[in-house]
Amino acid sequence: MSGSNFIGGARSAAGSVRLQSFDARTGEALPVVFTQATPDEMDAAACAAEQAFAEYNGLAPERRAQFLDAIAGQLDALGEAFIDTVCRETALPAARIQGERSRTSNQLRLFAQVLRRGDYLGARIDRAQPQRQPLPRPDLRQYRTGVGPVAVFGASNFPLAFSTAGGDTAAALAAGCPVVVKAHSGHMATAEYVGEAIQRAAEATGMPAGVFNMIYGAGVGEALVRHPAIQAVGFTGSLKGGRALCDLAAARPQPIPVFAEMSSINPVLVLPAALQARGEQVAAELAASVVLGCGQFCTNPGLVIGMAGPAFSAFVAALAARMADQPGQTMLNAGTLRSYASGVARLHQHPGVRHLAGLEQCGGQAHAQLFQADVSLLLSGDELLQEEVFGPTTVVVEVADEAELRRALGALHGQLTATLIAEPQDLQRYAALVPLLERKAGRLLVNGYPTGVEVSDAMVHGGPYPATSDARGTSVGTLAIDRFLRPVCYQNYPDGLLPAALQDGNPLGVLRLVEGVYSREA
Repeated sequence: MSGSNFIGGARSAAGSVRLQSFDARTGEALPVVFTQATPDEMDAAACAAEQAFAEYNGLAPERRAQFLDAIAGQLDALGEAFIDTVCRETALPAARIQGERSRTSNQLRLFAQVLRRGDYLGARIDRAQPQRQPLPRPDLRQYRTGVGPVAVFGASNFPLAFSTAGGDTAAALAAGCPVVVKAHSGHMATAEYVGEAIQRAAEATGMPAGVFNMIYGAGVGEALVRHPAIQAVGFTGSLKGGRALCDLAAARPQPIPVFAEMSSINPVLVLPAALQARGEQVAAELAASVVLGCGQFCTNPGLVIGMAGPAFSAFVAALAARMADQPGQTMLNAGTLRSYASGVARLHQHPGVRHLAGLEQCGGQAHAQLFQADVSLLLSGDELLQEEVFGPTTVVVEVADEAELRRALGALHGQLTATLIAEPQDLQRYAALVPLLERKAGRLLVNGYPTGVEVSDAMVHGGPYPATSDARGTSVGTLAIDRFLRPVCYQNYPDGLLPAALQDGNPLGVLRLVEGVYSREA
């Protein structure tokens, strides 16, 4: 492990600024010293990705699938030293890291399947109609191709699944786009292990040298987004950070899209019949979801809404008892703990918020907290309840009736998820809530908890702003590839110059929309 930047298939450490990772539990510096990328190295990384684009994007889908499979195999082969390093940098337990490693390699393999399936190409053919009156129709053929080099920003809370070889990288590489990863400063040694695995896979499968690049440093991200070679950005992190990248990208001479997953409080609506039937059980399940992984999930349920009545009062009491009984947990790093303590302090200080459970924040661990806020804070547009507190905290809000519940939902900002805890009679009685929730969130749940995000074809991990910067996409699931593709139409092109997906013989055997009918035929 050299601690140097990955640029064009080689390693580079030209800079003088040295960086270190730290043990999340003890604060001890880890032994590897990393070198922050210089402006010239950042430029070289982006240019290497640009130089690799035409060749990589032009590879047959099967070749790119082999590359993704090879990365997955390299990740799975990393040994105990790797697991131990990730645990030290993040304070996450080994079982969690092993599970996340499997998720990461499996999503790479899933994108390999997408490539072999071919539907991502979106091939459409409208053949020429020279005899059409009053005007003939030309031969028109459309497919989707990679947008160009993609900048990927690693996330703190998922050091594998949302970082160096995570969903953004997997989707971009599947789309035919080389990547420049900005390694997260909280787990640089983890990023180094994964970067080396990707590099080995690229060499083993004969990929162009600049298909994968990775740079270290706190000050390199902004310049990377501004670089003219970069054509899209994938980001998972804070609203402040994501919005800054969006603004930078929009201000470029050539604006580019930023697909940023940023802030969500993931409301959970607990409906009356469900609380009457199983309020204690719901309280236990909800508390477990709130504190899972020390609340360091972008889908952490941060707002719980229910209608006034004895069942809701009993539920809140049970939830408070459960939250009060939770042990302290170590967060990802000292900065995350400081941010969590600050968010908790803001809730404590607001006159419209009452503290129900949780030990005082002190020492090096985060303690679970439960608050209750007056519904007027939602109805009046107070920003406090709209702000994500990243950690094991949630806020309950009591509404008087369905009409007030509808007004409260209308006041919410965009979310990644929205959940109904309901009995069948609730779902019938309150069916009109579903269209409201559909306007607010990318994933709607019934009688589940949002902290699990399945990697599949149907998953949506996105939502209206500020949950994400573009509600039309997802950062989890195979639809994530769409973010890094653009359509191209060929008019009256000879067969030999067309992409394979559009040639008359259909050599890839992909499903195509031909004259309005889907077919795999030539």
